[in-house]
Amino acid sequence: MNVRRRLIPTAALASATVLGLTALTACSSSAADDKDGKLDVVASFYPMQYLAEQIGGDHVSVTNLTEPGQEPHDLDVSAKQRGQLEESDVALYLKGLQPAVDDAIDQSGIKTKVDAASLTSMEKHGTEVGGHADEHADEGHEDHGHEHSHEGSDPHIWLDPVRYAEVAEGVGKALEKADPDHASTYKKNTAKLVKKLDGLNKRFEDGLKNTKAAPPKVFITTHAAFGYLAERYGLTEEAISGLDPEGEPSNKRVKDLQKMAKEDGVTTVFYETLVSDETARTLAKDANLKTDVLDPIEGITKKSRGDDYIEVMDSNLQALRKALGAK
Repeated sequence: MNVRRRLIPTAALASATVLGLTALTACSSSAADDKDGKLDVVASFYPMQYLAEQIGGDHVSVTNLTEPGQEPHDLDVSAKQRGQLEESDVALYLKGLQPAVDDAIDQSGIKTKVDAASLTSMEKHGTEVGGHADEHADEGHEDHGHEHSHEGSDPHIWLDPVRYAEVAEGVGKALEKADPDHASTYKKNTAKLVKKLDGLNKRFEDGLKNTKAAPPKVFITTHAAFGYLAERYGLTEEAISGLDPEGEPSNKRVKDLQKMAKEDGVTTVFYETLVSDETARTLAKDANLKTDVLDPIEGITKKSRGDDYIEVMDSNLQALRKALGAK
């Protein structure tokens, strides 16, 4: 993944007046009084926004740093957004996905910083998967004593419903601590979301169990966003480019994919909604394959096949079932 330019540290903005604040224990001075006493949460991109809204409900006001339709990996944090961070109570982000966001949050005076990557297990997936699932698979994914350094790790944990549920539980606890007055609501909403994600996991397990495609059940994607999902459900992701969606594949990589597609009976090349589909379509045409959308859900737009995370994941499941000839 390309490392974007580092931010120049900026002086913290003057904190907002504390007059009229409702009792939000453990929160920094903020603009909460402008939000009817709600907890101000800044989310780095859509999967973090979804968690904050589902768990926080009516008690939070959520701002997303990544605009709808913007590719999150490319985000540069503006001066205005740095100001929003300084005035917020909670920052919810995924370290390693957006270097500019990591820098801005590190430099901010925000009191509650929640790194989703620290709430579940992380793995290093190859920049090009090469037909092999990660050796570590998902053994020990329930272990919560994870290291907090994720240099080089694959950040796309939200595409595995089980890991995403673990992150949801951690976010719920962080909101309870930041706003104890509404802890019971956050606890209830977290349990409701985890149940929803458990249901999604079950649909994927059942839906991908029996397929015409024999192991290794290969699918081709634009960039390597689906490594965790592939491991969870016994599939093999082959990415045209690596973890960076802007990466360009080598000629050898394209030829290898064409050969592999023929040998493994691949039917479909998947592209995504927020980056160019040109390479995927060219590969599909040259190899006489179909194309379809497999959405990494880094943002929701009018092109998305669903209005929220669960709906788009269900659309992804249907696309995979079709491509793999699910019975």
